[in-house]
Amino acid sequence: MDYDVVVAGGGPVGLMLACELRLGGARVAVLERLTEVDPTIKGGAITTPGAEALYRRGMLPALAEVQRQAMDRFQAFMRERNGGDGGVAAGQGLGIVGHFAGIMLRADLVDRREPGLGDAGPAAEIAFVAQQDIERLLGGRADELGVDVRRGVELTGFDADDEAVTVRTSHGPLRAGWLVGCDGGRSTVRKLAGFAFPGTDPEITCHQAVVEMTGAEDLTVGWTATDTGVYAHGPMPGRIVTVEFDGPPADRDAPVTTDDLQARLRRVCGVDVTITGVRTATRFTDHARQVTEYRKGRVLLAGDAAHVHSAFGSQGLSLGIGDAMNLGWKLAAVISGRAPEGLLDTYTTERHPIGAGILDWTRSQVAAMRPDPQSRALREIVSHLAQTAAGTTYLTARLNSAAVRYELPDEHPLTGRSTPDLELTDGSRLADHLHGGRALLLDLTNDPELRALTAGYAGRIDTLTAGCPSHPELAAALVRPDGFTAWAADAGAHAPTPTSTSTSTAGLAEALEEWFGVPEGAVTPG
Repeated sequence: MDYDVVVAGGGPVGLMLACELRLGGARVAVLERLTEVDPTIKGGAITTPGAEALYRRGMLPALAEVQRQAMDRFQAFMRERNGGDGGVAAGQGLGIVGHFAGIMLRADLVDRREPGLGDAGPAAEIAFVAQQDIERLLGGRADELGVDVRRGVELTGFDADDEAVTVRTSHGPLRAGWLVGCDGGRSTVRKLAGFAFPGTDPEITCHQAVVEMTGAEDLTVGWTATDTGVYAHGPMPGRIVTVEFDGPPADRDAPVTTDDLQARLRRVCGVDVTITGVRTATRFTDHARQVTEYRKGRVLLAGDAAHVHSAFGSQGLSLGIGDAMNLGWKLAAVISGRAPEGLLDTYTTERHPIGAGILDWTRSQVAAMRPDPQSRALREIVSHLAQTAAGTTYLTARLNSAAVRYELPDEHPLTGRSTPDLELTDGSRLADHLHGGRALLLDLTNDPELRALTAGYAGRIDTLTAGCPSHPELAAALVRPDGFTAWAADAGAHAPTPTSTSTSTAGLAEALEEWFGVPEGAVTPG
C-alpha cells in the first residue's frame, strides 16, 4: 500500500480528518485539486461544536488570535459607519451568538445553565473565524503531523475491492486501504461510488460578496427582511448577502458579474447602491440532501460530500469537522488492528441523525425568510420568541447542537454527549488532556480499580487522576478521542459487579472493549 488512507479534498474537513488519522498512526495522503486556499468568500463563523473540536486539539490560541483580528475589522467597519464611533468597546464581542433566518440571537438572553451551553469552556467564546482561516491553520497542523498534502492533484477515478482502493489521479495512481471523500457538495467520490443522495430541491438564489460600493450608507447593518427577499450588510466592510425567492439559478457555474450583483442588491434592499468593484463573490442555493449511509465498503464520506444545505447559521463547517473527529479515531483504530471493522458502522449511526437535524434546521430558516404573507407572519412570531430568554436559549442550543447525544448503552446523563470542559484541581481543563487524540479515563475519586481496568489499554487510553469541585457527584468518565463520553459514573450510583468491589466501575469493562477492543494480554475465545 502507498497509504493507509487517501483523503480526497483538502478543505477544512479533509485536513481535519487527515490530522486525526495521523494522530492515530495512519499513513495519509490528501489530494486537493487547488494549488492554494480558495479565496472565494465562504463561511465567516464557526459554531461551538467546531470550535470545541479544534480546542481539544490545542488550537484555541490560534483561533482566538484570528477572532481578535476579525473583531478589529468589525470595529473599523462600525467606526466608518458611525463617523468615528465604533459602537463596540475594545475587546467586546458582537453581543450576539448567531442568528436564525437573519433574526439575531442576543448573547445576554442565553441561559447558560442549559445543558450544553455553559460547559464548553473557552471554546464557547470562539465564533467569528472564517473558513479560510481555519483551513490555513489546519494546513499548518497537517504539515507538523507529517500528512502528505498533495496540492494541484485531482482524483479522477478509483477502483475498490475487499482489500484496497486504487485511486486514479491527475498525477498517476495510488493504492490505499481506504478512500474518504471530503471533496465537497459536488463530490466526485460520492458520485463514482454510487451513494444515494436524496433530499429537497432548491427554491432560492443567494449571493454573497465583498464589494466596493457607493450609496451604502442607507443599507441597514445586519440582516434585513424586505418585500422582495432578505439581505445582509457587514460585519466587515463591503460584505453583502442577498436572498431571493425566484427559484434556483439557471446556471450555478456562471461567473458572478458586477452588474448582476448590483441589480440583485438594489432589488432586495430598495436602495440605489452602486457597486464599483468586486473583491470576491459566490452564489448558493438551499438544496438540502444527505446520503443514506456514510460508508460503502472501503469508501467513506465526510462533510459536504455526505450532506449539503444552505449556509444560513454557519453550521456546515462545524458539522463537517464533527464528522472528521468522529471518523478519524475509529478508522485509525481499525487500520492498526486495535478495533474490529464493525466500529466503522457507528460512524453512520452516530453522525447521520446529526446531519439530518441540521438539514431540517436550514429548511426551517428558509421557511421563515420567504416574503409571502404567511411566512412573514411566522417570522414575526419567531422574532418575538427571539426576544425572550427561553426562545433565545432554545434557538442557541439548536444552533450549537447542544442537545446532540449519541445513542449509547449507558444511562448516565453524560454518556453519548460532548464531555464538559471540566476544571480540574491540578489547574488544568479537560481539553488540555485531549491534544494527542487518545481516549482518556478521568478518575475523580482516586479509585485504583478504575486504573486497573485500563491497564491493558496502554497507548490507547490515557489515565488522569484529579478532582473536580464543580462536579462533586461525578466519580469517573471515559472520554473518547472525539471528546464524547463513552461511559460515566457517579459516586455510589452503581451497585458493585460480581467481580468488583467498587461502586463506580460497573459497565466500564464493557465500554472499554466496545470502543477500544480487547486489552493487551487478554485471551480471546477460539
